[in-house]
Amino acid sequence: MALAYDWRFWARDSQLPPPGDWRVWLLMAGRGFGKTRSGAEWVRMQVESERARRVALVAPTIADLRNVMIEGESGILAISHPEFKPDYFASRNRLHWPNGAVALGFSADEPERLRGPQHDAAWCDELAAWRYPEAWDMLQFGLRLGEDPRIVVTTTPKPVRLVRMLVKDHTARVTRGSTRENRKHLAPAFLAEIVRRYEGTRLGRQELEAELLEDAAGALWTRDALDAARIREAPELARVVVAIDPAVTSGEDADETGIVVAGVSAGGIAFVLEDASGRLRAEEWARRAVALYRRHQADRVIGEVNNGGELVEATLRAVDAAVSYKPVRASRGKAVRAEPVAALYEQGRVKHRGAFLALEDQMVAFSAAFDRATAGGSPDRVDALVWAITELLIAPTETGLLDYYADLAGKKG
Repeated sequence: MALAYDWRFWARDSQLPPPGDWRVWLLMAGRGFGKTRSGAEWVRMQVESERARRVALVAPTIADLRNVMIEGESGILAISHPEFKPDYFASRNRLHWPNGAVALGFSADEPERLRGPQHDAAWCDELAAWRYPEAWDMLQFGLRLGEDPRIVVTTTPKPVRLVRMLVKDHTARVTRGSTRENRKHLAPAFLAEIVRRYEGTRLGRQELEAELLEDAAGALWTRDALDAARIREAPELARVVVAIDPAVTSGEDADETGIVVAGVSAGGIAFVLEDASGRLRAEEWARRAVALYRRHQADRVIGEVNNGGELVEATLRAVDAAVSYKPVRASRGKAVRAEPVAALYEQGRVKHRGAFLALEDQMVAFSAAFDRATAGGSPDRVDALVWAITELLIAPTETGLLDYYADLAGKKG
């Protein structure tokens, strides 16, 4: 029984914490590497050795906290020794061990909840997927108990600002690992399929080989520019639209349907509010778009009709006959349509409310020489974004609406 729960015996070297003095252990690895198991086992070792008495567990969302870090197949409850298993209080997101140690769970979607609590250790999962990176700052202020408070970060290596910062931090130690390292514990069919689909693509280099990719050469957007465009809340908006770039087919190998919600303020600044894209059947994307239209109190749904034609409108009206709809048709290439929108970002006239990781991954990989095979798919999220910003900031210039927004802003001071 003791051997079965001896992590140092079973773990690969890359799954064990590095020796020496460090404040942050950044474990960047591909999908299926065993990152979650490594993080959970580190917490268990800290608690059982009584090096940690009060631990913070921070996930991108509360659902991730419960389903992955705590209750998951490689989560804390699953890997704990039966004789030293913590009591789990799900309603409070707390774990209590027999020796008195406590773990408190948090969502990075709610940074303010990290402002008060104090800790002597922390496990942060999928840091690159945190919608509000300031949760990291709030955690640092509370990590002030004990003689040597430490943090373990387990994440896929997306080159967001936080990850890039930690890679350069002299107090951090970085471990990298690929999906193939854990092949003995992965279903052969899974490994064969993801290698077939993503090997040789930018997405595969990131998700399988754990490469921290730089911005694509000639990309219309950069990570730094997107970080600079990030805000917590949007002001009162004069218009809101839901833009759709519908996929022709559905299924596992189909392109995504791009669905992006954006609005514009009276001062002529656009705000990206939500990215709800995904691989969806026609009735699914129509229901999702209409739900967003209602929830954001949008005044119009914009739909590209190059492939769907009148079927796009018919599908939407089957869900809500009263929805305000405008068809748009692409007469120019994707890059030509995207370039004016990218210019608006450079001028500081487009902001992102929080982080939209999948959308932003497509944006920094998109250039005039975009190759969908190398990039790992079609930039459907970018297409929807471009239609939304075009409707809000570019098309109105022909009708003088931007002048109206500017005048209105001036009257309000």
